[in-house]
Amino acid sequence: MSLWQQYYLPRTISEAIILLKTSPQPSSIIAGGTDLMLDLNQGNHEPVFALIDITEIDELKKIEQIGNEIVIGACVTHNQIVKNQLIQKNADGVIEACGLIGGPQVRNSATIGGNIAHALPAADGTIGILSLDARLEIASEEGTRTVPMTEFFTGPGKSILADKPEFLTKIFIPMKKSFQGSAFKRVMRAQGIALPILNNSVWIEREGEKISEIHIAIGPAGPVPFRAHHTEGLLKGQVYSEDLIAKAQSSILQEAKFRTSPRRATAEYRQQLITSLFKATVIEAWNRTF
Repeated sequence: MSLWQQYYLPRTISEAIILLKTSPQPSSIIAGGTDLMLDLNQGNHEPVFALIDITEIDELKKIEQIGNEIVIGACVTHNQIVKNQLIQKNADGVIEACGLIGGPQVRNSATIGGNIAHALPAADGTIGILSLDARLEIASEEGTRTVPMTEFFTGPGKSILADKPEFLTKIFIPMKKSFQGSAFKRVMRAQGIALPILNNSVWIEREGEKISEIHIAIGPAGPVPFRAHHTEGLLKGQVYSEDLIAKAQSSILQEAKFRTSPRRATAEYRQQLITSLFKATVIEAWNRTF
């Protein structure tokens, strides 16, 4: 049986929405296809009647500054992010995360929108952006709306994208200000394209020797891409020190919900890894605030 029957290449967001609404169901948005095609071939996704390829929609292929935000189109590839000077100057953690995904061929095809929309708890690009308090734009019949990235995910591989014609179009991340820094690190198996055993991103804003604001994202540490809000609150307003990092490590162990994956790692191993991984990541992000 064919995995799909019809393939469309719309040139505008509105055309893609119409195709999603009028095409025989089930239909699916596709961009890089590095996740979707694998799922279809392996039987992890039901066959679709129509694939709607959004890679020819010009506004979804741009990276630009609008006001005090960087706007990244959903069809921007990971390699395009890594090479982009605007993101290089403003989001070290995102550069590091997107530069570790797969191998060169995957990074040339895989899109940041697909990485986020696939809604996996440990997707590197997703975790790298999650600590930046990003906003996401979603297009539907009613127009576009933006939602905080923290409200986008509803479960493993699930998001607020409903069973109606709508899809993720853009990602908004704040421009970097003075005394701010971010970092991303992960642990993976020896193979270069292996999925992460554990990953972590941290964004920090410094005021003197104090942490005035901090965001911590960890994957996988629950059913959705995880923000350690309790630990963030513990660190906010405190003087940066080794003792404070130790308290944060203990807090993360209490807050995060690690699980055992037969092909990756046990929950116990991840609990051991997170303390050293978090320490290395937070130190890197702190050093970048100077």
